[in-house]
Amino acid sequence: MNVEIKGRIEAIYRGEVPEGYRKTEIGIIPEDWEVKAIEKILELKNGVNAKKEDYGHGIKFINVLDILNNNHINYENIIGKVNADERVIKNNSVSYGDILFQRSSETVEEVGYANVYLDKKIAIFGGFVIRGRKIFDYEPLFLKELLNSDISRRQIESRAAGSTRFNIGQKELYEVKLSLPLIYEQQKIAQILSTWDKAIELKEELIKKKREQKKGLMQKLLTGEMRLLGFGGDWEKVKLGEIFTERREIGCNDFELLAITSDKGIVRRNEIVLKDTSSSDKSKYKKIMPLDIGYNTMRMWQGVSGVSKYKGIVSPAYTILKPISVVNSYFMGYLFKMSQIINLFRRYSQGLVNDTLNLKYNNFRKIEVTIPRSLKEQKSIAQILSTADKEIELLTKELELLKQQKKGLMQLLLTGIVRVKI
Repeated sequence: MNVEIKGRIEAIYRGEVPEGYRKTEIGIIPEDWEVKAIEKILELKNGVNAKKEDYGHGIKFINVLDILNNNHINYENIIGKVNADERVIKNNSVSYGDILFQRSSETVEEVGYANVYLDKKIAIFGGFVIRGRKIFDYEPLFLKELLNSDISRRQIESRAAGSTRFNIGQKELYEVKLSLPLIYEQQKIAQILSTWDKAIELKEELIKKKREQKKGLMQKLLTGEMRLLGFGGDWEKVKLGEIFTERREIGCNDFELLAITSDKGIVRRNEIVLKDTSSSDKSKYKKIMPLDIGYNTMRMWQGVSGVSKYKGIVSPAYTILKPISVVNSYFMGYLFKMSQIINLFRRYSQGLVNDTLNLKYNNFRKIEVTIPRSLKEQKSIAQILSTADKEIELLTKELELLKQQKKGLMQLLLTGIVRVKI
């Protein structure tokens, strides 16, 4: 970053107005940019609600997941369909360059989130979506990025209503003010940010591919369908109660507090962003040791388990397994993530509905699985799968770095702090 740009950033952050800039109600912007409310840029309309039996067939139908899960929306990546007559299609269709907002969300961070439709094929949009149609010239990708930038998100989130679920209407969106450069500068900024989007998309595709490869590897290695070189011994059926006992030790209040997650396994409680619902009285919390396996008693049928690397304590809502036989904990940890085994966990869980299903140790210990007799083979399989996990973890960190770099670039380009060369 050159000295001029650095000085400009520092000045604006101090509230000073550099030469060539002006102060507005939404911040300091270049003199040749203009401030416009959304009502002067877009005409807004709520989407269509259909009967339950109309979903799943008919015309492509944009809903909130399409907005959240794509860098931009095109006809091919729309998930849903709905049956609709010609009048509904005419009144609720989307056109190239339309902006689509998420109208309702469980989190304030997602309500009002914007995406853009970049296709000429006809689709319609749902009742939890607000369509914005152009009434003032703009570059579609630029406007989508601007609407999701920090300065716009602060305005949108402050206007959202709700406590357990957040909503935003047309009136509130119309009030949001944006700073716009001339169209050719919008286009240049959109081109730059699209380059980052492409890099992010490629990295996401690579991570998806690696996860699919790991899933296939697990299926082959953990069932004995594919044997590692040098191993030819028999596999044996064992009941889980023969290789694990339940650790029920409590009263270790001074131990570190841990949590068991579905995607990261067992982690230090302070490493995850969750509302702290733990009791101040930890006397009933269960002790867990390295190589123990912990699982969520109410969610083992969803695969929520992990191998502990730490000595600590966990909520009484978890069941702790202590290995008692010749078994590799990491091999078993991977085995517990297989769909066939998770189905067994569900079958042995007790409860009338999903919300009440629980797998206590007394039922867990009855489950029968097939594993290698050789501890060395178990360890070798676990090491291969661990290597795959580490590769995915590294790629995920690279993806997060790309996203952070793009976010920093957005902050500079979409506010005009850094100008693009035309």
